[in-house]
Formats: sequence, C-alpha cells, structure tokens
Amino acid sequence: MEVRNIHQFIEGFQRFQSKYFSGEKPLYDKLNNGQNPSTLLIGCCDSRVDPALLLDCDPGDIFVIRNVANLVPPCNESGNQQGVSAAIQFAVEALNVKRIIVMGHEKCGGIRALMQGYQPSRKIDFIGRWMRIVEPVKQQVLNQLANCTVEVQNHACELGAIILSLNNLRSFPWVAEREARGQIALHGWYFDMTNGALLAYSDRTDTFLPMVCPLGVPHPHAETFEASKAESQELATSL
Repeated sequence: MEVRNIHQFIEGFQRFQSKYFSGEKPLYDKLNNGQNPSTLLIGCCDSRVDPALLLDCDPGDIFVIRNVANLVPPCNESGNQQGVSAAIQFAVEALNVKRIIVMGHEKCGGIRALMQGYQPSRKIDFIGRWMRIVEPVKQQVLNQLANCTVEVQNHACELGAIILSLNNLRSFPWVAEREARGQIALHGWYFDMTNGALLAYSDRTDTFLPMVCPLGVPHPHAETFEASKAESQELATSL
C-alpha cells in the first residue's frame, strides 16, 4: 500500500510537470520571476479541503495559509513563534494582496475536538493551545444552543470561527489600515461538503448566503437550501 501511494505522488508530479512545464510559454517561465497573487486564502489543513483544488487555481493564483480550523489569531506582539501572523504580514505588505478569504468547512476536525472537549495524550499540547483562539465562540454556542444536536452546535461554531477570524484580521494594523482605505477586502467563505456548495458571509445581511448552490439546485431556490441551516447561522453571525 505504501509503495503504491508513493508512486501515485510521483505520477502526480509527472502530470503536473506536463501541464505547467510544457508548451511554448510554460507557466513557470513567468513564475520564476516571482509571485504576484492578488488573494490571500486562509484555510484548514484538512486533507479534504485543498483550496487550490476547490477553487481550480493554477500555481501563483493564491497565497495560501493552512492551519488547524482555518483560524486567525489576534495580533499579539508578545507571542513567540507567529507563523500565521508572519504569513499574513508578508501577503499584505510584501505581496500587496487585494483580498483575504477565510475559508472554513463542514465537519472540521479541529472544531469538533474543541466542542467535544479535546483531551491531549501528553503534556505538550499544541492543538489545545491553538484552539483556545476560538474558545469564546464555543462558549456562546453552548450557552445559546444548549438543547440543539451536536451537529448543529458544531456547525454554528464552524461559522462563528470564520467571523471571529475576520475580526481578528482587523486587529493587524496593516490589514485594518488598508481595509479603511478600500485597498483590501475581507471575505468569509464556508464549504458545505455534504451538499457540495459554497456559502459566503454577507455583512449587509449578517448571515451566510449561498454563493454556489448544490448541483441541481437553481439559484432562485437558494433560500430553501439556506433555511435548512438557519438556526445555527443565526447564532454564528451574532458573534
């Protein structure tokens, strides 16, 4: 099994090589001179939600930060290693991206662990420390949706974590200043894996709205799809 998996990756690289290093003007002839993405995407490290695959991007299209539960920590100069914060600063100040997308997803393992009360197996616990970023969302979910199912609570926390991360982005001065000048836009997206749909947070309506509906569901009937998750969305968008 292991050997077959390794060959799968090698063959995958060969297909990548054929696509991007062949022809009269290979893409990497341009990318060798540097990167110039217009978008920073902060996504989850879950193997099912690769942003480049979900959005059908070519190399160089998006600058990606992936971590457990697609979280953005608040700006904190006194912290130690700040990999996510450093990448955000680089994308905004060095690459001059024009938009930042925080992209969450259904059935997030990090959110599920947080909601179920993750118990580390050893004293060194990076997961629990990282997930404390979204602890306020968890507590509000448990307070306001105490009688709801675990699935509804998890979904509410997934959406609330996106909004929390958008708010935390604004704690970074280089993001807040550019947003105030209209030089950068912030977006919150949610991938519904069950239905194969994409939702986006709307500041105007203060809710998540279908941006790409499930296959076979026309846009005029998007309200029906949205209503099925209205209870948990109402909580999440109050955060």
